Amino acid sequence: MKQHELFIYNSLSKKKEKFNPIHKDAVGMYVCGPTVYSNVHLGNCRTFLSFDLVFRYLKHLGYKVRYVRNITDAGHLENDGESGDDPILKKARIEQLEPMEVVQKYTVDFHTIMAKFNALPPSIEPTATGHIYEQIHIVEKIIEEGFAYEKNGSVYFDVLKFNETNNYGKLSGRQLEDMISNTRELAAQSDKKNPQDFALWKKAEPQHIMRWPSPWSEGFPGWHLECTAMSTKYLGNQFDIHGGGMDLKFPHHECEIAQAEACNHTSPVNYWMHANMLTLNGKKMSKSTGNYILPNEMFTGENDILSKPFSPTVTKFFMYQAHYRSILDFSSEALEASEKGFNRLMDAYRMLNEINTSEKSSLDIKSWVNACYEAMNDDFNSPILIANLFEAVKFVNLLKEEKETISTDDLQLLKHTMDGFLFDVMGLEDSVSENSQDAEKLSAAVELLIQLRNQARANKDFAMSDKIRDELSAKGIQLKDGKEGTTFSLN
Repeated sequence: MKQHELFIYNSLSKKKEKFNPIHKDAVGMYVCGPTVYSNVHLGNCRTFLSFDLVFRYLKHLGYKVRYVRNITDAGHLENDGESGDDPILKKARIEQLEPMEVVQKYTVDFHTIMAKFNALPPSIEPTATGHIYEQIHIVEKIIEEGFAYEKNGSVYFDVLKFNETNNYGKLSGRQLEDMISNTRELAAQSDKKNPQDFALWKKAEPQHIMRWPSPWSEGFPGWHLECTAMSTKYLGNQFDIHGGGMDLKFPHHECEIAQAEACNHTSPVNYWMHANMLTLNGKKMSKSTGNYILPNEMFTGENDILSKPFSPTVTKFFMYQAHYRSILDFSSEALEASEKGFNRLMDAYRMLNEINTSEKSSLDIKSWVNACYEAMNDDFNSPILIANLFEAVKFVNLLKEEKETISTDDLQLLKHTMDGFLFDVMGLEDSVSENSQDAEKLSAAVELLIQLRNQARANKDFAMSDKIRDELSAKGIQLKDGKEGTTFSLN
């Protein structure tokens, strides 16, 4: 276990807190996964990549991490679990498929996209439909505790009763009194005692295909219930980290807390983490509004938004240049800048093998290593980490030009640390390694042009020499003349 103090911003306390796991060398982490009724869009991906970074860094520090991320394949109605259509059933009707065919189709798509982003799979990926028994058991227990009631085959959580002894709204900062005064729903239109109450179990309408027997009716669980059931089953009644998108803070995570406290008499989570949204044209990416772009559209360039295709690893690098709690606006210009920065990092990383060592170092590599860890220990601050990695690019260029010196041990430390943060923690992939055949062809073509340029210079045809250099530069290929000849890098 590396000796580093990690601080995490806790959405519950609204401040950064030192991370002290319940079990010394092990971490339990639960993240709300996708509702699989359509292709995962980039806004969704940002949340899952944010927690992939958290997962990877905790493992990097030496923790044994049990990472649970669910698949919502039932029970999530369009307006957060109270009424409206189940989007999976709606999609099944549109595509003329069985509901579980829809689930399978889009679960496979989700896994494929996450693999393209080189995201690690979770330790456990439970489904809502695979845990109906556990959800029914929790409903029974909440009824026994006096915090839920049955009406016409459906079961609702009694928020007002719960709030007499607990604090409903403590995560989102909402006051129940304000929620009551802002409610416009008429009591006569609902089986609920109070408009703030939420469904634990819904009686299925005759046309509802996905249904299960229960003590109250044939029906299906409320959306909020599945995460309480699955997180506590695999991580215990109290665990370390619960993550998800900022939009889930209310009502979903607020309801999770209420269910767990009502059922188990303990606060379920020590650190609540929320990733912010990805915006497109200044508006939230959302399937419901149509303001989104799919990952494959981005990778292939088949879209009307971007100037060119961008690889999964460049897209991921772009996302990590903003802190996970910050809103990140998506634009072609920002992605192009990220791509250039990523290529500079990879060039420097590959150049490490060409560095000559000295007896002593003029660079303070140990302080730089500490700065990298300090960034990640400050609530997983990936943009500061990346800024530090660009400092290493400066080191490499100075060493290559022999303006600084580095010892064998420090060079090994620099390589090991860059390798660890680029590939182990951020999960980036070297684009040259990904496309080695294309890279070899490109390298051969550029080397041929370098030879022609050298020949032009030897013939004092400087106009041709400059033309080759300038044309390559315009295409993003930078030539560098040095003592040992001319090299090139991709901008």
